[in-house]
Amino acid sequence: MADSTGIEALIDLMARLPGLGPRSARRAVLVLLKKRAQLMAPLAQALAEVALSARECQLCGNISTTDTCPICADPARATGEICVVEDVADLWAMERGQVFKGRYHVLGGTLSALDAVGPDELGIPRLVSRVAEEGIREVILALNATVDGQTTAHYIADALDPSGVQVTTLAQGVPIGGELDYLDDGTIGAALRARRRL
Repeated sequence: MADSTGIEALIDLMARLPGLGPRSARRAVLVLLKKRAQLMAPLAQALAEVALSARECQLCGNISTTDTCPICADPARATGEICVVEDVADLWAMERGQVFKGRYHVLGGTLSALDAVGPDELGIPRLVSRVAEEGIREVILALNATVDGQTTAHYIADALDPSGVQVTTLAQGVPIGGELDYLDDGTIGAALRARRRL
C-alpha cells in the first residue's frame, strides 16, 4: 500500500486490543474507513472524550467520568455489603448479572510474590478501613477461581477476621481456572446467590 502509514499505524494499534488480531483489526479499520461519518468520526470523538475524562473511583476503584462512580454515589447501594473483585472487567460482569445490589472494591490484581504485588498494591488496607468506616456486615469475595485468586481471598479473609465481618465467597459453579468476565449472566447470578462462608 502506498502512502498508508497512518492506516497501517491504526491497524497496528487496533490489533493490540484483546480479541483482535491483525486480520480482524484490518477488517475493522476498513469498515471504519468506509463509514467515516457514521462510525469513525463519532468513535474518534468518544475516544478523545473518554481519554480526558475517565478516572478511577476514589472509593471502589471502578472506572468512571467522576471522582465517585454512580454505584458508590447511589445511596440505595449502601446495603452493608461489599463485593471484592479483581478488576473492573469483573465488576462489570457482576453488574451484568443484575443480582448484587451493594457496593464494590476493585483490587486491581491478585497477590503475587513473583511480580512483587503485595497487599498495599492491591488496596487491601483500604478495604479493611472501608469495612470499619461504612459499617459493612458482609464482604463477598468474587475473585477468579485461580491459585492467585484463592490465595488473595484467604489473605483478605485473614485480614478482615479481627473486624468480625462475615466473609463469603462465590459458590462453586464458577469453574476452577475460570474468569468472571467470560461467564454468562446466569452462572454469575447463581454463584452469587449460593455464596458460602470462606
